[in-house]
Amino acid sequence: MREFALIDRLKTRLASRRTDTRLGIGDDAALIAPAAGEELAITTDTLIAGRHFPSDTPAFDIGYKAIAVNLSDLAAMGADPAWVTLALAAPELDESWCDAFLDGACAAMGDDPIDIIGGDTTRGDLSITVTAIGRLPVGSALRRSGAQPGDVIAVTGTLGDAAHGLDCWDERAQANADETFCIERLARPRWRNGAALRALAHAAIDISDGLVADLGHVLAASGVGARVNVDALPVSPALAGCVDTAQMRACQLGGGDDYELCITLAPGDLERAQAALDCPLTVIGEVEAEAGLRLVDAAGRPFAWAGAAGWDHFPDA
Repeated sequence: MREFALIDRLKTRLASRRTDTRLGIGDDAALIAPAAGEELAITTDTLIAGRHFPSDTPAFDIGYKAIAVNLSDLAAMGADPAWVTLALAAPELDESWCDAFLDGACAAMGDDPIDIIGGDTTRGDLSITVTAIGRLPVGSALRRSGAQPGDVIAVTGTLGDAAHGLDCWDERAQANADETFCIERLARPRWRNGAALRALAHAAIDISDGLVADLGHVLAASGVGARVNVDALPVSPALAGCVDTAQMRACQLGGGDDYELCITLAPGDLERAQAALDCPLTVIGEVEAEAGLRLVDAAGRPFAWAGAAGWDHFPDA
């Protein structure tokens, strides 16, 4: 497929869903018109074959994940997703691969009013860069810096599935049902409705690099510490059925790619936050004034964690 044939295909398949998209794919730039009293949240992620996803990942799953991880960043800011641009580098533009990739991207957006409004294509090693733009009332964004002593710490969904899915990837043809569930969690992360929490949560982050690392970013930005009960970490029946407790804790604390939300909020707002979401919200600890992250078990005994602090693209040599 030629580059401009792909652009024409995109224009045909991706008709605008939004009235505030003034101009989408086809010109040198898109035009959008946010309403008065709104501000825009903007995030960009690059996914590279062999680093962010296995090189033999199906095109549908690549398209899905490329969109979902960016929408998860918007969710962590409490923004309603609205627009996406997509830049694709590929060795060639195979028609069936491109269609499957777009199918995955559209599946990640679901029925939400989100427009893909532009991007770029170029020849090269397979990589995808997505910029996602969300809307929210001025001054209402969730930040990493808002956690307060006395807040409870809660996470959506379950933790550790995607990390174990990566462990199972090479043997996925022989995977059992529990392992397959974890593999699918890696390939197709679920972005959550963070906009429903923006009037309730004090701070938020999505768990992309591992709970210890990402919660640590919140604590550092807020100038606080936390106590987390590792026995309270939500686990799927699938992960619990695949691994022993030590492996499970390693996946939950240090594994990334779950893209669940980690939030802090006042205890009195917990019930409303749970009701606002279409997924479980589990309290795992509380914010404290003393700096540092303290991991404990259900009895309050210190939990020794010697695992990696989370994913780092540029670790020390």
